[in-house]
Amino acid sequence: MTVRVMLVSPAMNAALRQARFDGDAPLDRAGERSARAAATAVPKSGAVLSGPSERCLGTAAALGLTARAEPALTGWDLGRWSGRRLDEVGAAEPDSVTAWIGDPSAAPHGGESLRALVERVGGWLDGTGAGDGPGATDRSVLAVAEPAVVRAAVVHALALPVEAFWRLDVAPLVLTELSGRSGRWNVRLGRPLTAPQED
Repeated sequence: MTVRVMLVSPAMNAALRQARFDGDAPLDRAGERSARAAATAVPKSGAVLSGPSERCLGTAAALGLTARAEPALTGWDLGRWSGRRLDEVGAAEPDSVTAWIGDPSAAPHGGESLRALVERVGGWLDGTGAGDGPGATDRSVLAVAEPAVVRAAVVHALALPVEAFWRLDVAPLVLTELSGRSGRWNVRLGRPLTAPQED
């Protein structure tokens, strides 16, 4: 069965502006305004999910969505680095940062390795069409998910080397569409959510 999975990256917040490992910071006013302005551009979907972070849930609400929090879409667990700025961590633990970026299995922060993140998100993605019997029609899922989750989904969907994660950028309020099924996904990247233009 074919499934269409639409991933929306959440709006900006202060933690992202400060290059912090996000933790669970909510949207700021500017991010909330941006999400409300994009609400008319959100595609319709059968199921509506959200990562459980305040930022994702706040974005979903500002987009006018009634989303169910999905634990599999939890952002990347960066352990003791959560809430800290990247430059702070780099100055205090340069060897750990080098290991983290260079080895997909490393988790020097005490959280989740990159490989584990990609496996977790890939397992969720491949399971989106599971449980539907013969004769099931196409399904669609819309989820507000942290940028790291979106990047991990693309890496898994295209069977890219895990290291390709570092080469992908996901801007706030961008739609990434995956269509297919486990083992065979197509990806449409980077459509900004903007209100339709009037003629």
